[in-house]
Amino acid sequence: MGINSLGYIGVRSSKTEDWNGFATGLLGMQQVDRGAGSSAFRMDDRKQRLLVTDAGDEGLDFMGWEVDTPNDLDDIASRLENAGTAVTLEKAALADQRLVGQLISFNDPDGNHLEVFCNPEITSDPFVPGRPISGFKTGTLGMGHAVLHVEDAGRLLPFYRDLLGFNVTDYGMQPYQLYFFHVNGRHHSFAMVGSGRRGFHHFMVELQSLDDVGQGCDIAMTQENVAFGLGRHSNDHMMSFYATTPSGFFVEYGWGARVIDPETWEPHETTVGPSYWGHERLYLPEDDPGRLRLREMRMDAASHGLRAADPVPNCAWLDRVAQKT
Repeated sequence: MGINSLGYIGVRSSKTEDWNGFATGLLGMQQVDRGAGSSAFRMDDRKQRLLVTDAGDEGLDFMGWEVDTPNDLDDIASRLENAGTAVTLEKAALADQRLVGQLISFNDPDGNHLEVFCNPEITSDPFVPGRPISGFKTGTLGMGHAVLHVEDAGRLLPFYRDLLGFNVTDYGMQPYQLYFFHVNGRHHSFAMVGSGRRGFHHFMVELQSLDDVGQGCDIAMTQENVAFGLGRHSNDHMMSFYATTPSGFFVEYGWGARVIDPETWEPHETTVGPSYWGHERLYLPEDDPGRLRLREMRMDAASHGLRAADPVPNCAWLDRVAQKT
């Protein structure tokens, strides 16, 4: 078995107090105790999903990808080393910080730091959200997804697809290169935006209720912190908005994404643009060419009546009733 989910994300920031308010008051994560200069947050029964430390420049520190066993770690390390990528078997001290049993680390060709781990620590303590929400959609689907800015998506494609074993879900060439990858039933756990620069674009967390997202959007609006307006993506069908983090990149806050069957899914090119409707780039000037081009693509989708199927109900009681009728 290879990588099966996005397990955790680390962020470097000098604004840890701002992150505490953002992660709990807007996203609804639970803050957990850490040492001076760092903050950690829960989303479920994992002891830690998001770690923010005050060391280094603002932005992504690391992505943590999960495998089932130490043998899986060895297999990935061997594949990377045979391809010329330096791999570090991290000491127990770092594994303890990450609250996992064992991990390796390495950099992708753009210098992004990746960790692969096994045996995450689980807690029996109930998840206590930072604001009233129904909870996050995690489990076997992982924490959510992470998206990078890259100079050339085609150059990094062999690393993520061939070496790490990420599976291409779909890709687009307009208005820029976009590659989406799945490692489980989540439509994508990782993606690359060929924007011509390097950095962290966003990470996504998925909620169990659309109302959680709507109320989060209201909170973000009162804080004048809606970067992308509420909208629906054309590939994973997620209904979401984006907020700007204290570190300057975005968080997508969504609900209702479809779950795919990795065994039968066929990768394909998409041509209708990132969104069927909404996701107006409010952080950009009104006359920005990129903002106008994306709006034009949404108007074209509307003129053709393009739409996604409604999400499958996520209610066990309703499912049982429907099966009896």
